[in-house]
Amino acid sequence: MVELASLAPGPFAACLLADMGADVIRVDRIGPRPAFASDLLDRGKRSLAVDLKHPGGVSLLLDLVATADILIEGFRPGVTERLGVGPDACLARNPALVYGRMTGFGQTGPLADRAGHDIDYIALAGALSRIGRRDQPPTPPLNLVGDFGGGSMFLVFGVLCALHEARLTGRGQVVDAAMVEGAGYLMLPFFGTPGSAERTGEGAADSPTRAPFERGRSILDSGAPFYDAYLTADGRWVAVGAIEPQFYAALLAGLGLDGSTLPDQMDTASWPAMKERFAEVFASRSRDEWERVFAGTDACVAPVLELDELQDHPHHRSRGWLEHHHGVLQPGPVPRLSVSPGRVGGPPPATGEHTDRILEEWLGLDPEAVGAMHRDGVVA
Repeated sequence: MVELASLAPGPFAACLLADMGADVIRVDRIGPRPAFASDLLDRGKRSLAVDLKHPGGVSLLLDLVATADILIEGFRPGVTERLGVGPDACLARNPALVYGRMTGFGQTGPLADRAGHDIDYIALAGALSRIGRRDQPPTPPLNLVGDFGGGSMFLVFGVLCALHEARLTGRGQVVDAAMVEGAGYLMLPFFGTPGSAERTGEGAADSPTRAPFERGRSILDSGAPFYDAYLTADGRWVAVGAIEPQFYAALLAGLGLDGSTLPDQMDTASWPAMKERFAEVFASRSRDEWERVFAGTDACVAPVLELDELQDHPHHRSRGWLEHHHGVLQPGPVPRLSVSPGRVGGPPPATGEHTDRILEEWLGLDPEAVGAMHRDGVVA
């Protein structure tokens, strides 16, 4: 697999595939990498530093493509075409190639060439409008929903679908993965709910009506007292997700509350007062005390762990999904495959660290030819 180095979604997609055994060559620009690039997303890859504005660099990349199964890039539409390594040029060299393209808005449309970041993509996808607390502005959920959920995951899904097709037919294709559309797809369960386009009556497809929606007032967006996070006595937090009646009953039992004296669970008018009552009770003990109270129950209560606490939690230790690699604690490859599990193939490479080995092993160039490329400024 060839990855044209970019930021965030592209590298994460390539990381997922590298963890599962793909031989990923990251094609870097010559020179230092951006200071805000995340090194861990490049674990298990090899780095080849190439000047793609040099004719020799374009020729070199096309030679790599001729031997590859997959190429992914994360530039604005038209950039790789201008460089001479767009889909037409690459598929001409390798008709079975899967050419994955990761952008915010997609390859076409009036916003295709516009800059953006995760918050813009999830805003346009309708996702950001649903995330946040009552009477508060929409809350950006880090860059998990647009960059990684709507971007990387859908790029990997599309690339693997296309790779399966190529294995069956010998026919490659282009995968157009747009973070806006991926984030919108993640919202599929919420279409048809209040606040989305409802269609009623004849001709309604041409004139959808909007049902009212207010953020922070429904079950899954912190409106319900039984689906929220609560501050504990030691200044930490617990998360509660007791939606089903039997889970809610277990929650009340753990909190020492008598359900017969409380409003009905789904009495939305009582939710603000119930949240205040739950908050008072949770504030009476520490987070770890509450974890012990609810241990072994189906109350759906969990401690809100910081990243540096994960390795000490007994469930995580038993599963072994957190691993130390080169002095850094990080998630290991998931999901778990029973026959061919993934593994972290090595540390993130420095820019151009494997240039000579790739040229010699992948392309069969001799040391003299490699040296000439260095002297000409094609590689570094």
